[in-house]
Amino acid sequence: MTTEQGTTLRWGHETLRLEIARDDNGTPRLTHLGLPDEGGNGAGELLPLVEVTATGHGRVWSGTRLVGTELGERLRHRAHHVTRDGDWHTLTVHLHDPETGLAAEVTYRSPDGVPVLRSEVTLRNEGQATLHLESVSSLVVGRLTANSPAAVDAVDVLSADNDWLSECRWRRRPLRLTSPAHPGRVSDVNGRSGFALSGQGTWSSCGHLPMGGLTDRRSGRTWVWQIEHNGGGWRWESGERGKAAYAALFGPTDTHHGWRHALEPGAAFTTVPVALSFSADGGLDAAFAALTRYRRAIRRPHTDHQHLPVVFNDYMNCLMGDPSTEQLLPLIDAAADAGAEYFVIDAGWYDGDNGGWWDSVGAWEPAASRFPGPRGIHEVLDRIRERGMVPGLWLEPEVIGVHSPVARSLPDEAFFRRDGVRVTETGRHHLDLRHPAARVHLDEVVDRLVGGWGVGYLKLDHNIDPGSGTSAHPGETPGAGLLGHNRAHLAWLDSVLDRHPHLVLENCSSGGMRWDHALLSRVQLQSTSDQQDLRLYAPIAASAPTAATPEQGAVWAYPQPEDSLDEVAFTMANALLGRIHLSGRIPELEPAARALVHEAVAAYKAIRADLPQAVPSWPLGLPSWDDTWIALALRTPATTYLTAWRRPGAATTATLRLPHLRGTAARIGLLYPSAGRADPAWAPDTAELSLTLPTAPSAVLLRITPATPDAP
Repeated sequence: MTTEQGTTLRWGHETLRLEIARDDNGTPRLTHLGLPDEGGNGAGELLPLVEVTATGHGRVWSGTRLVGTELGERLRHRAHHVTRDGDWHTLTVHLHDPETGLAAEVTYRSPDGVPVLRSEVTLRNEGQATLHLESVSSLVVGRLTANSPAAVDAVDVLSADNDWLSECRWRRRPLRLTSPAHPGRVSDVNGRSGFALSGQGTWSSCGHLPMGGLTDRRSGRTWVWQIEHNGGGWRWESGERGKAAYAALFGPTDTHHGWRHALEPGAAFTTVPVALSFSADGGLDAAFAALTRYRRAIRRPHTDHQHLPVVFNDYMNCLMGDPSTEQLLPLIDAAADAGAEYFVIDAGWYDGDNGGWWDSVGAWEPAASRFPGPRGIHEVLDRIRERGMVPGLWLEPEVIGVHSPVARSLPDEAFFRRDGVRVTETGRHHLDLRHPAARVHLDEVVDRLVGGWGVGYLKLDHNIDPGSGTSAHPGETPGAGLLGHNRAHLAWLDSVLDRHPHLVLENCSSGGMRWDHALLSRVQLQSTSDQQDLRLYAPIAASAPTAATPEQGAVWAYPQPEDSLDEVAFTMANALLGRIHLSGRIPELEPAARALVHEAVAAYKAIRADLPQAVPSWPLGLPSWDDTWIALALRTPATTYLTAWRRPGAATTATLRLPHLRGTAARIGLLYPSAGRADPAWAPDTAELSLTLPTAPSAVLLRITPATPDAP
């Protein structure tokens, strides 16, 4: 759907329309982003499509009002073109600044029928002098609210705190807390206030997820965005411009990440991609549902996304990095009996120093002391296959311990360096995957494990943050070097899967410290946390679908012999609407507890075919860390699956809201645990489910379907 009327361009499809108008100077500005049948986003300041700063070319002010960036304001419309590739609609707008010769291509993409806009910008230097870039926006959108103080007053800004052991903690607060109204003589302080978040270091989600959003408390109109970058070099800001709300999304910048890029004549630079989802009146649930559909459309295809095999991993609340033939063999049998389909040997399989492996990793050879038989680790791998499972191994590919022989065999140029010196962080060096020697080393390791040993699953961990990046080339800032490595890392992952298309890759970084869609568009699973307390895992598991598709969110389920039966069911329920990562001391469980584990795996296998098509919603709202009742729903057109958790301190009954089932007579089935004492009562007129769980902690998985006339 593309139309032009004078200087206005309209583009999109049945669920999303974008309008761009050229001002009197020829500068294109986005005037509308929303539903096709809506009017424009209202009055308010029109922002340029791109904001660019370079040394000598900064921001432009008019009194107390920020107009924009000098280069962004000077970029004029040169041309545009529209293409269609399968389900994807693409609009490319070409801009040019005749004074500096800077050209820009702004590329917008959207999957048909999904209200999500993907954006990235490519700059080219068609001039005669080098431009030293300091920041480039990936997306700028103004007029996200109507042009009125009341509209801005009604908006909440969304962000997600993300820390080790406490990931995905969403917060909402009034935008006015950081963009207060200023009536009177100083009535416009645009650009001087607002809410902003930035990443830092090499971890993309340490401190905060690279996501955010805005939601209108009155209408439910909601925007949620993600920055698709696998490093800490990202930033977003949102505030008030021209008496309306705006958002601007960036990759690394000079001010916040020490990033600069010398754009020489004839050279090009492309920003990190970003995505913005939209809901006109469905609130957070609808916006996250759209983002879920987009994530499925943009990622690399893989059979794992449809089959959802059950994974056993020996680490969490189990061997904890101390595997051996003696300890693994009974776990393999117990995992197979429970129904696991992959068995992953986690950290320590290469450690011959009884735990002293941290600063000596890098060769990735099995420790003979841990696997003392004549066939070494292959005795264990063969046993996994004999029990009908696919073997997997833990790997931390990007690090080399300072005492590893690989630290001496690879050249200095293969590592992160600053001021000509190798970076060392907690006894480790970090590979720079732009260097051929670094990639050859990792390719040899992966090809040996996968092609030679028959390993079908690699858990790729990353447990150090070596700071601002690497300045491997003359004149390169560490932030620019880090961006180059980040992109080389993605290319390396693509090459691994090109060579081994059936290999399953899990992304981990001390749990969820590198949780972003740049990686999730390549790898099949995301570790959601290292949290070892089953009660504290519940809000992480319930919030995980905000940042990963349900079929990619790996959630630990780790029953212990000392757990009560309610606690065993609770830890298993944590994973039933994601990906089961079974662990724990299963061989030591009593028969009743072990039966609960087997029942949970069987229940998961019975529903998992629906999960890759389901979208999430939160019947009690996005959970806070201390909430005593928590709920997550996944819904398909025909079925709603609902996990509800009651934690200690909660009332016995909670009221859950399922507005998509309003007016529907529903049949509610208890899927897990089958012997649970859940008491649900459905009110179709109000779309409310009253649920009683008599004990705490306890959790249940329900299936809700429309009742047929003869159903009980």
